[in-house]
Amino acid sequence: MSSPRLRPVDLAREHGLSTQAVRNYEDAGILPAAQRSAYGYRAFSATHAQALRTFLALVPGFGHATATAILQAVNEQRVEHALELIDAGHAQLRQDRQTLTTVELALRDLAVPEPATGSSFVGPLARRLGVRPATLRKWERAGLLRPHRDRTTGYRVYAAADIRDAQLAHQLRRGGYPLDRIALLLDQVRTAGGVEPLEATLADWRARLTWRGRAMLAGAGQLHAYLSIEEPGQTDNSSVDG
Repeated sequence: MSSPRLRPVDLAREHGLSTQAVRNYEDAGILPAAQRSAYGYRAFSATHAQALRTFLALVPGFGHATATAILQAVNEQRVEHALELIDAGHAQLRQDRQTLTTVELALRDLAVPEPATGSSFVGPLARRLGVRPATLRKWERAGLLRPHRDRTTGYRVYAAADIRDAQLAHQLRRGGYPLDRIALLLDQVRTAGGVEPLEATLADWRARLTWRGRAMLAGAGQLHAYLSIEEPGQTDNSSVDG
């Protein structure tokens, strides 16, 4: 028994898309090539419908570009490559989770308020952190620290907020966090007025990672259904108008 013959509008209606979007997805290789009637009309099948469901389910978790690459690989019978892309997406999610955990732990360690007064020069601060003074100067050049200069001596002076930033930078560096990412985080700390206001931001970050993980599972489920279709990418030779 041949599979149902579907028009572009039939696929489009299920997802609230335009028929042109469906045609574009076929042209991009996201959908298998459709059969054409003598008048050039596309004839889609249940296989194409599942391919479209799979693509749209993969986009939230993996992004448009990766979802496109996954469907293109499957439709070209390169299933192993498609699975490698899935693996890479999960690996990136795991890395993002580890990064978030590192930041949360670093902020938790800094939950004890710094003294309202007091400052430090580069040498004592370096000894306090167990790093070289050159390391603090490197962090300053990278935008992590912003000490002011003593007007008389020209020496760097680290205020209480600068010491807090140096402690946070040190902990994040030990966790493998790159300098450019640390600089962005410290900018957030300064903008928020301290560590505590970032708790809501971190909670939202974790919620987004959880949502992304579930979206990946949903996309993988649709991909499994697509791969389970016998000979994906094959359609019948029937023509259809529309």
